[in-house]
Amino acid sequence: MLKRFFSYYKPHRLVFALDMFAALAVSMIGIVYPIITRAMLNDYIPQKEYVNIIISGGIVLALYIIKMLLNYFIQYQGHMVGVKMQAHMRRDMFKHLQTLPYKFYDNNETGKIMSRMTNDLNDISELAHHGPENVIISGISIIAAFVYLMTINVYLTLIIFVCVPILLIISFLVRKKMRDAFMESRKAVAQINAALESSISGIRVTKAFTNSDSEKEKFERGNQAFVEARRKAFRAMGVFHSTSTFVTEIFNVVVLIAGGLFLYAGKIEFGDYTAFIVSINVFLAPVRQLIMFMEQYQNGVTGFKRFIEIMDTESEKDLENAQTLENVKGEIRFENVTYGYGEEKNVLHNLSLTVNQGDVFALVGPSGGGKTTVCHLIPRFYEVEHGTIYVDGKDIKTVTAQSLRKNIGIVQQDVYLFNASIRENILYGRPDATEEEIIEAAKRANIHEYVQTLEKGYDTVIGERGVKLSGGQKQRLSIARVFLKNPPILILDEATSALDNTTEILIQQSLDELCKGRTTIVVAHRLSTVKNANQIAVVAQGKIVEQGTHEQLVDKGGIYSGLYKLQFKQDDGETLKILSKN
Repeated sequence: MLKRFFSYYKPHRLVFALDMFAALAVSMIGIVYPIITRAMLNDYIPQKEYVNIIISGGIVLALYIIKMLLNYFIQYQGHMVGVKMQAHMRRDMFKHLQTLPYKFYDNNETGKIMSRMTNDLNDISELAHHGPENVIISGISIIAAFVYLMTINVYLTLIIFVCVPILLIISFLVRKKMRDAFMESRKAVAQINAALESSISGIRVTKAFTNSDSEKEKFERGNQAFVEARRKAFRAMGVFHSTSTFVTEIFNVVVLIAGGLFLYAGKIEFGDYTAFIVSINVFLAPVRQLIMFMEQYQNGVTGFKRFIEIMDTESEKDLENAQTLENVKGEIRFENVTYGYGEEKNVLHNLSLTVNQGDVFALVGPSGGGKTTVCHLIPRFYEVEHGTIYVDGKDIKTVTAQSLRKNIGIVQQDVYLFNASIRENILYGRPDATEEEIIEAAKRANIHEYVQTLEKGYDTVIGERGVKLSGGQKQRLSIARVFLKNPPILILDEATSALDNTTEILIQQSLDELCKGRTTIVVAHRLSTVKNANQIAVVAQGKIVEQGTHEQLVDKGGIYSGLYKLQFKQDDGETLKILSKN
């Protein structure tokens, strides 16, 4: 883990080296004051060497000015190293998140991921800057103080340093409790962030159902869990700091008693005793700094562990010899595909189907039957382990996921639009498209005329998830995006089911235009939208139980016929009998 952490210093090694040099210089300057104090008390003042007193004072002042400039560099450039490392880690995490499979996002809430990318990385940044600095400054200061104290009085110094092992033992015993407590605290922060993200995203639903009190209760549960986690962390930290601070203060008692006895016995001069008292504070200051550093260390380490948990999550992978899928015609074939999500029971059971090039193939049937799963497997959002899916006769596992998805356009019921302009949302279909191509795509999706009525036209920002647009407008915008992408394969997953009948008819015109010349798979509950499909398959319990044209399936008198008659209120009694049998 340390090797991975230190690898992020590499691009900033020059500034980091200068920062460490500055930290070293600051620690060395700190020992100068007690040295000059001892010389003044033992030599310059008793011998009335006023010139040397003034020169010594000037030297100390000059060194303090240099120390001020070095501290400025440490605080500014040192922190910038930490910030740049944080940005590097955030960039790596975001890049890695783009490669993770759907199942990762199925099992991880957005708020928790955001917490790792913000709070955790901020603590890592602080550790990256202050960690080496504190260790170098404190370590060298302690060593320098030890050497200097030895020159004053060896025995008194050894007596003082007997306390050091006690301090180390206490740190070791309490550190594990602190680490565990801070890890629990981080999980609580992530949990409250997830609850907050969910509550804010669903604020309109909350208001519509007047459930603000319920949301407050849920938030308060997370809030109290956070308070309890922080209480445990701060209790562990309090035990650590109070105990270790007590031990460091024992140093002063030891110096006071032992030094007084040495002075009384004539084994140390008054000037040396005074310099020793001053120098012991030079020793204690970095010891206290190291104690304070332990809290920062625990924060940073637990944050970095959570960072590498995500970084070590396996990405989507292509086969080593995966080829680029080119010149796609659009034939799709499922052969004996069985699939289930994680440890859940299988959603699809030995499913086989063929969609010919340029055909419209409709999937209908009860909810939970596996229709959407079929749509998710074609672009390899989930990997098939049992069975094979072919596009133009090529196993989709043998081609790169990127080239496969470039040839597939998807229009879903739940349209996701970015909090950006209309132009930027359409451009998502093909970022290098020209303005003329954007407008043409909008016209074909029947959204151009509406855009023209807006004050800022295509530069109009539509809000989070397109909140400033109606359902039909959002759907048209998503269709324009696919028009711009111009893929040979199209998947329409309940694209109009959330719309009213009038809007559905208008959107359906755009979809019919979109389907021309493409292989299209349509998932629909409203059978009126798939009557003209080349083939219709009824999917139930993960299997195709009926397949044929609309007329063939209606004449058959099976599940499809029952569903069709039910939707159009034809012979309800007979329909219910048919459905109950199946």
